[in-house]
Amino acid sequence: MLPSTILDDARPETGDSRSEVANLPGGAFLEGRWQTGGMTLEVRDPQDGFVVGHVCASAPEDVKRAIGHIQRDLQLADWPLRARREALEKAVQLLGEQSGRFASIIAAESSKTISEAEREVRRCQETLRLSAAAAEELVGETLAFEDSLAAGAKVGWYSRKPVGIVAAITPFNDPLNLVAHKLGPALIGGNGVVLKPSGRTPLSGLALVQLLLEAGVPSGRIAAIVTGEGVSEALVTDPRVDLISFTGGPVTADRIAAAAGAKKILSELGGNNATIVCADADPETAAAAIVAGAFGVAGQNCLSVQRVYVHISLYDRVLEHVVRGTKSLKAGPKFDRATDIGPLISEAEARRVEEWVDEATAAGATLHAGGKRRAAYYEPTVLTDVPSKCRVIRDEVFGPVVSILPFIEVQDAVYAANNTEYGLQAGVFTRSIDQALSIADKLHVGAVVINETSDVRIDSMPFGGFKKSGVGREGVRHAVREMTEPKNTIVNLGDPAVAPA
Repeated sequence: MLPSTILDDARPETGDSRSEVANLPGGAFLEGRWQTGGMTLEVRDPQDGFVVGHVCASAPEDVKRAIGHIQRDLQLADWPLRARREALEKAVQLLGEQSGRFASIIAAESSKTISEAEREVRRCQETLRLSAAAAEELVGETLAFEDSLAAGAKVGWYSRKPVGIVAAITPFNDPLNLVAHKLGPALIGGNGVVLKPSGRTPLSGLALVQLLLEAGVPSGRIAAIVTGEGVSEALVTDPRVDLISFTGGPVTADRIAAAAGAKKILSELGGNNATIVCADADPETAAAAIVAGAFGVAGQNCLSVQRVYVHISLYDRVLEHVVRGTKSLKAGPKFDRATDIGPLISEAEARRVEEWVDEATAAGATLHAGGKRRAAYYEPTVLTDVPSKCRVIRDEVFGPVVSILPFIEVQDAVYAANNTEYGLQAGVFTRSIDQALSIADKLHVGAVVINETSDVRIDSMPFGGFKKSGVGREGVRHAVREMTEPKNTIVNLGDPAVAPA
């Protein structure tokens, strides 16, 4: 049960920490300057509606000016690779020094508890460190012209060059590290970048832009615009934008692709992730991982465990441990270190999750834990006997709900796991390496995690999925390659007037 005093308890405890959010120089950054006028849009803590900051309402003309400024800098100013690497290395150092401030910003404006926010800051440091190290990806190779009749006396090589201007559009659930996953690779690749963070959690992204500028990123290479009528369309349709990197939902991704036209788009679009627990797995280990993977960040995680298929011989034991672990979680104020679960990003989202669970129970699902909402909080919820037509099975819940389902034959579990429009990640618990690899080979997802759930992301790995889960891959080195292109240089060593025979 959620404590009846949860909202009252939050206010006095978090006041000092949330006041640190005000230490930002402006509500947007464009043309090399922070915009301090027109900061009329409130950023509120979803826990209790406390105003933690303000941002600017921008206009399409602001987007055009921001892009034009970056385009001029790309054409006229040199920013060598060594300087790019050093700026990102400096950013890692500065973020370590300011880690407490950044964690407070994340926890104040988002759904994350302070412990979850601190983990995100550490991961952001890793992402920026990997981005600096990815300088070595920006190499090419000589071209084997000597093996071509048409080459004549020519020699050549290719090197990797920036695509140009990157539009980086990020979501609310990881408001710092997902920004870093776009800005870090874009900047080390030599690009300019326009950041559009979520209007629900923009302050973390703006703080990171501020830190990057302090670390030495030229003001002509970066801009940040949060929101405003027509801003998103102006950003994705501008012909001077060469690549769009978007993290969000498939419906929005379809709109972006339709509006943007023929330009490169990288998208990570979420998942409906399954975990398979085989007959030889340890039920307590699997259950503990399921609870952790299903309810972190109140389930608002693209890698969240949503569907669990358990061999019938272990089903009752796994369910018992999952329910016990779920009921032990404490929902409460985000800055209380005893809190496990914070609020959803808004009361509207909590109401949506409530509607989906009510739909499932009305269709015959059994509720074993949770199932109650108070304001923006929704209790961690465990369901069984869920019909496949229900949205908690069919679609991405993006909330603290997990469904436990039995299977007899492994192939049936694999079929059920694949029976979704998404294909991001999956987990498999088994002691048999042969069985693990066989199942992994058949799962149509971007990553299979053996003896863990789907909720694993190592920031250096290629990250993305199949089907509606996205297009292209993030993961720092892989994003650097996506955000650069090979460029050939060819030298004619012979008489330019003489054509090859």
